[in-house]
Amino acid sequence: MKIKNESDFSHLEQEKIGVLLTNLGTPDSPSKSDVRRYLKEFLWDSRVVEVPRLIWWFVLNFVILNTRPKKSAAAYKKVWTDQGSPLLVFSKQQSESLQIALDKQYPNKFKVVLAMRYGQPSIKDGLEALRKASARRLVVLPLYPQYSASTAASTFDAVTNELQHWRLIPELRFINHYHDNAHYIDALAKSINRYWAEHGKPEKLVMSFHGLPADYLTKGDPYHCECHKTGRLLSEKLGLSDDQWVLTFQSRLGPKEWLKPYTDHTLEQLGKEGVKNVQVVCPGFSSDCLETLEEIAMENRDVFLDAGGEKYEYIPCLNNEDSHIHMMQKLVEQHISGWDLGPSEKRLLKEIEERNQRAINLGA
Repeated sequence: MKIKNESDFSHLEQEKIGVLLTNLGTPDSPSKSDVRRYLKEFLWDSRVVEVPRLIWWFVLNFVILNTRPKKSAAAYKKVWTDQGSPLLVFSKQQSESLQIALDKQYPNKFKVVLAMRYGQPSIKDGLEALRKASARRLVVLPLYPQYSASTAASTFDAVTNELQHWRLIPELRFINHYHDNAHYIDALAKSINRYWAEHGKPEKLVMSFHGLPADYLTKGDPYHCECHKTGRLLSEKLGLSDDQWVLTFQSRLGPKEWLKPYTDHTLEQLGKEGVKNVQVVCPGFSSDCLETLEEIAMENRDVFLDAGGEKYEYIPCLNNEDSHIHMMQKLVEQHISGWDLGPSEKRLLKEIEERNQRAINLGA
């Protein structure tokens, strides 16, 4: 195994706390070839698809990658912006805003870098940027509120696989969920209440979370339970009665049974039952992306209206809202507990000078 040495180390450098802000990822463009490359990396992850590798290799390469890229590329084209993928655009904004917020509170103490689990910017490149910024302590914040082995654990795998090649390993704090964090629930409630102030309340609020195969729950993945806790806490914060909201799961893939109830089936049933006005929010998504802007805002709108519904609205994700950035800052502050943030900048410069002189005296 090749070790990445620290030959560029200098005693004059100011050490920082690195924050690696991560999300799932996105293709480089909505072209079929770029979507295929992205899907191949994503779906080959054994944390995402728990099928024996040999069997899955044939299914993935000879079936899925010959059919799904065309369909997915068409979907991506519907939501692609002049700036690029919505997920990447919002994620960059979040990273920049979090850097500003931390700098305001702790000048020159933090370096925030964005990375994607699949695609670009990669986790490998993100960690390298932090290494070059002298981040000797590291907080990893995957923007998945609810833990799952297919998301947070996969991110942990990617981070630690890269760090195995480093000579100087940073101290590491990994935030693997925040589904019941008070600042998260507050941010969601503020966003929804703000939407209601402009658009009014619906007959039914649908909280749609990304789905997982049903057997992940029986294998011990807490995702299902954490989604329901988020839903309960949010409904209580909003003052909703049980008949005013419903929790569902979206984005099924393949013939296996996934977590239920399914979002599309629920919306169809609501329309048939005479519910005329629904709003859908996706609390498990930190940024708007293909699954929210195309699947929920477009596809499922048609499902509900075709079933007899009359008014369908999608409430955007938290994206770059101030309350969302504040939540991220509070999460980082919570997880650096016990770490000394060091002296003031003036004192720090003097300490660096003294440390450098000692190193020179010792022959460095």
